[in-house]
This record gives sequence, C-alpha cells and structure tokens, in this order.
Amino acid sequence: MDYRSAVADAWVSLRQHKTRSVLTMLGIMIGISAVICTVAIGQGGQAQVSQQLANLGDNLIWIEAGGRNVNGRRTGAYGTKSLILEDEQAIGTLPLIKTCSPHVDSHVQIAYQDQNWWTHYRGVGPSFLAIEHWLIATGRPFTDSDVQHLAKVCLIGQTVAQELFPRENPVGKTMRIRDLPFLVVGVLAPKGASTFGWDQDDIVMMPYSVAMKELTGQSWLDDIMCSAVAPGAIPEAESQISALLRFQHRLLPDEADDFNIRHPDEALNALAEANRTFALMLASIASVSLLVGGIGIMNIMLVSVTERTREIGVRMAVGATRWDVQKQFLIESVTLSVVGGAVGVVGGILATIGLTQMLNWPAAFSLNALLAAVAVAVATGVFFGYYPARRAAALNPIDALRYE
Repeated sequence: MDYRSAVADAWVSLRQHKTRSVLTMLGIMIGISAVICTVAIGQGGQAQVSQQLANLGDNLIWIEAGGRNVNGRRTGAYGTKSLILEDEQAIGTLPLIKTCSPHVDSHVQIAYQDQNWWTHYRGVGPSFLAIEHWLIATGRPFTDSDVQHLAKVCLIGQTVAQELFPRENPVGKTMRIRDLPFLVVGVLAPKGASTFGWDQDDIVMMPYSVAMKELTGQSWLDDIMCSAVAPGAIPEAESQISALLRFQHRLLPDEADDFNIRHPDEALNALAEANRTFALMLASIASVSLLVGGIGIMNIMLVSVTERTREIGVRMAVGATRWDVQKQFLIESVTLSVVGGAVGVVGGILATIGLTQMLNWPAAFSLNALLAAVAVAVATGVFFGYYPARRAAALNPIDALRYE
C-alpha cells in the first residue's frame, strides 16, 4: 500500500465517523490555539519592553543627586545640592562619555490664551534630545546659544500641544510658564506611556539655565544625564564617574557617596524577565490541552482498532503486512492531529487578535511559532497514535477474522 492510498483510506475512515473525529480534533484545536495565543502575547510583551529599553536612551547613564544608605534608601534628590554644573562639565571630559546634559525638573502650571494645563517641565541641555532619543516633530530644538543667553524658549510634548493648542500650530506661539512668556520653538515627536504608566508626552523642555534661574531658583542640579560611547563601556564609565565625583566632592574613603548612579534598564530587564516567565507559565498551562487532546486521540484510535478488528483480519488475509496496518492507523492519527492543528492555528490567530483589541495588549506573531505549532500537532499524532497502531498490527489474522 502506497502512502497516497493510505491517506485516502484514512480520510474515508474518519469521514465515516464525523462526530467522533471532530470531537477528537477539538482537544488538539484548543491546545494549539491556546499555545499560539499565549506565545504571541508573551512575545508582544517582550517586544514592548525591548522598545522601551531602546527609548531609555543612547547608552544612558543617569547620575542622581543624593546617596543611598546601607539599607538602599535614598537621601533624596530634590533639594540635595551635591551635583553642580562643574560636575557635569568634568564628567563630559571622560573618554568613555560621548555627551552629557544637566537636568532639573519639577511640575508647573502653563497657559496659552484661555487654556491652561498642569504639566512636568525639564530644564536640560541641547544634547538631552540625543541622549534620550527624543525627536522633533515640527519646529527646531533649542541651542547652546539659547542656553548661554537665557533665552525663554521651550519644546512641548504632544499632550501639551493638544491641551493648549487644540486647533493651531504651537510653533512660534508664546505661552506662559507661571507668569513668564516662553516661545514655543518646537513640538516633540510622540513617545507614549512609559513602563510605569506615566505620559511621556506631557512634558515641556527648556534650557537648564532658564529653568534654574527663573523657575527653580537653584544653583545645583537634580540629575546629570550621560551617554556612554558604547553599551559595553557603561560599567567602566560608571566606575570613572564615581571616582571623579568622589574626588570633586572631596569625600573621604569611609564616607558614603552623596550621589547615586541609577540603572533604569534594570527595572525593564526585570519586567522583561517577568514577562518571559509569565509567558512560559501560560504556554505550559496551555500545553496541558495538547496532552489532553493527544490522550483523546489515543483513546479514539484504540476504540477504532477494536471496532475494525475483523477489517484488519481481512486486510492481512489478502496480503497486507503488519507495517501496512500500522501505517494505516498512524496516518489516521496524524491526519486528526494535522487537521485539528491547522484549525487551531487559525483559531489561535483570531483569538489573539480579539484579545489584543479587547485588552489593548501588544502581540507578535512569528513564523517559527506557527511552524512549531504544526510540528507539535504532527508529533502529537505520531506519539499518541503509535501504541494503537502497534496494537492493530500485532493482531493475529486468524483471531481477527473470527472476531465478532
């Protein structure tokens, strides 16, 4: 018996028991759908975290005012005077640092005509945009000349633009920050929500010199944002920064740091690991459905062997070999799995699309995952169909012919 004839016979046999065949395939369909759905959602979460890691900045090193005690608690950044402009300038001379930007920030009331909004402002240097991967949607960034001349210019995020300028182009307009007039020179490209849920587009950026003189009235910095020359240079660059700042601040060997170097990527990496663990757990749970479906296939195939004992005896009597009989039942088992798996793949894709739209959660399909799902379906058919097929092939032709 060739394989084409065996597949045709298997298909005829399955069609003769449609209800039983559909119910048998249902377990495989649900299992494959569940696995595809969980894997796609897990990969979507990991892709989102990867994008957020990229949005953190260009090899970002974040130096914050205030130290940490032995229990890991911070002494506080706001109001802590341990970082000054001279520190930022000294760090910028280190060979492993590409660029630096001073940073002061707080919240402020802003207004334009009859519109007003409570938002977050950042006083930064022109290099801050490159360090944190901020793009300009319209207009221009502020310059070193703006910093030096204390120019009251600013960049606004998309949320601020929508709240204050719902029907006009903000570029070139003058808005009030507190009671001070600021010229809007550019609108930032959208960045969306951060990992922790706050709106990154609800922001106003201005030269740090203006922020320090006009808004905060302070001579110290809240933070210093730096960009290392390469990802691999970050650990050594942090060591150099730490040694430099301890020297700048004249700290004795037994004194604690009055600054701390933060690792914002650590939180995202931990979130990515949690996402991977959660996705693996969901996929493992979904795989139980495949096991149940496989057991269902074995059960039905064993019933089929019992029902077709006399047919098996007739086939052997007219020349069919034990391998022919075994092959016949294996093909039926694999056919059930493959058809169920194919329908399960489609069901998994549709279920994932529905869930992402309903829960607003990202998902990412990969060809490898879909091919793996089909391969698992075939393997399930072979694994759980092997024992019934061997049992059918082991029947004695004479006993099979006598079976009633």
